[in-house]
Amino acid sequence: MKIVTLHNRVKIDELLHHLQMQLNTLFKEQRQADIDFKIEKVGDNTIEISQPEIYPEDVLYKIAVKGAELHITRCEHYVDDVNSLTIESILNDLFKHVAGKDGTDLIQEG
Repeated sequence: MKIVTLHNRVKIDELLHHLQMQLNTLFKEQRQADIDFKIEKVGDNTIEISQPEIYPEDVLYKIAVKGAELHITRCEHYVDDVNSLTIESILNDLFKHVAGKDGTDLIQEG
């Protein structure tokens, strides 16, 4: 799991909307691949990113919003997958945007 601090509290619905508006477009630009990922809210504080047609075993990413922290878990089956790595790179950039001028800090990765 990776924990990212945004320096500002984030509302899950705002983060969800931001990811839904940006992730697939940026992915298609970077990978030149016509793949759409499902980005949905699960429960009160979690966002899941999946593509069940290509990755049927599990969701690719789970992002739990805890105040100003994002607890990010990626599926162990796809750690080295190029699409998963591309999504992770895009997410890092999008989190910086959501964090505002103060940016983000990586607290823990493991």
